Amino acid sequence: MLLYLRLFKESFSFAINALRNNKLRTFLSLLGITIGIFSIIAVLAAVDSLDKSIKDQLSGLDKNTMYITKYSFGPTEVPRWQRDNFPQTEYDDFEFIQRSVPNIEAMAYVIFGGSENIKYEGNTVTGVNVTPVSNGIYDIESLKLKEGRFYNESESNSGANVMVVGSGTAENLFGTINPIGKTVRAFGRKMTVIGVLKKMGNGLGDSPDEKAFVPANFVRRFKNGGAEGLAGAVIVKPEKNIDIGAFEAVLKQKYRAYRGLKADEPDNFFINTLSGLTDFVDGIIGFLNGAGWVISGFSLLVGGFGIANIMFVSVRERTNLIGIQKSLGAKNKFILLQFLFEAVILSVLGGLIGIMLVWLISLAANAMLDFEFVLSLSNIFLGFGLSTFIGLVSGIIPAISAARLDPVEAIRTGM
Repeated sequence: MLLYLRLFKESFSFAINALRNNKLRTFLSLLGITIGIFSIIAVLAAVDSLDKSIKDQLSGLDKNTMYITKYSFGPTEVPRWQRDNFPQTEYDDFEFIQRSVPNIEAMAYVIFGGSENIKYEGNTVTGVNVTPVSNGIYDIESLKLKEGRFYNESESNSGANVMVVGSGTAENLFGTINPIGKTVRAFGRKMTVIGVLKKMGNGLGDSPDEKAFVPANFVRRFKNGGAEGLAGAVIVKPEKNIDIGAFEAVLKQKYRAYRGLKADEPDNFFINTLSGLTDFVDGIIGFLNGAGWVISGFSLLVGGFGIANIMFVSVRERTNLIGIQKSLGAKNKFILLQFLFEAVILSVLGGLIGIMLVWLISLAANAMLDFEFVLSLSNIFLGFGLSTFIGLVSGIIPAISAARLDPVEAIRTGM
């Protein structure tokens, strides 16, 4: 054990001397490892952060929640031209499902709208995602109120001109003023703000913080529905502890009958579940991780060649010293481990620099952006392990060549 500790100490000293005596050469060699480890850990940390943010935002939703619409939220075998000819999901569909399908805990009708400008006195916030949706969305998405209230079923059904705003929208529009009861203009019409949501944070780029909610029936008064009109969806949250497969089968059978589809005709709608959406997100995250590994692998390859190059040079420069050590009784294993430890130390040093850069960038990103950049302990250990592995692979051949040197020839060559 003492032999290995001494060996480690000597190898570390040789590595530090290499850094001091050949600064430019060593810097260029370490740069490859640093960039490679930085690239992989940065990509993995970014993807993990995105995955965590998405999962956190979806955590308030029941994974069995279903979206009935003409659009598919994931890959589908139905051709584009056929999907384009599907009828829109309208408010009548919502009312039919509401009265015909049992075991529903909460449901809502939502219109996929675009961005709108909201004006309060002399202040205007542009590009706000104003979502026309019935009041059931409050229970489906587990929204939380900071002030005021959400519009009730009566206001939702009658299409009252009321609005609930996210925390970010309220801050941008009203500043420090209490928004409750204030009159704003949206869709070219006056509306009354009755509630402000608690801050939830960004994740999918569609955070409630930057949105506003209005009754769907309010928008239906002045915007066209039908096949060429507003695109909508019925959101259904089934009751807990029921057979989801059986529930979906009943929902599909009743909805097909409502749309007049015959037994041999395919569905002209999609029932998208959040569990399917999370599986789709997991697939995208896996693809991003794989792409990151492939791209960063080239940097690691270059870094590995750099470490191998500096070790071959180190063997050549210390050929005489190797010969003297062997003539004094040093075994091949001692020489091999000496150079192998040196390669690992150099590689790990580059890896630690790369990890440190990712950590510093994560701190800066968390400070400047409304997004939690996570550098997990597993990714830190992964970076450390990868740099150690690269050092071993890059240093093994130079170390073997050093260990196999004939002592007489080594002394003669080094003179």
